[in-house]
Amino acid sequence: MSARPSWTEVARLDLYDLCEYIAGDNLDAALKLADDIEKAVARLARTPNRGRYVPELENTPVAREYRELIVRHVRGVYRPMRGAVLVHGVFDSRRDLEETLTERLLRPPTR
Repeated sequence: MSARPSWTEVARLDLYDLCEYIAGDNLDAALKLADDIEKAVARLARTPNRGRYVPELENTPVAREYRELIVRHVRGVYRPMRGAVLVHGVFDSRRDLEETLTERLLRPPTR
């Protein structure tokens, strides 16, 4: 079964911001990281459930709805759905994600 990956706007901004930060020290490393993450997300089309469940969401109502893939020091949080995979965020793994994930995934957006 194939699941077409797509990105939320905020996940794209996460990736951009992370790579922009890394590019300040090493442009080649930033470009390589972005490419590696894009390729890992593309592979989710074939195996959308391959990532582990997100540990920070373990005690939440959505614990089994979101997964993550890890590329070097970066965590990509995504949701596999019927026929699609939606990337919700890209984070440096050294960052405390509990509050960020709770804000993004459990609280409805305000308008």
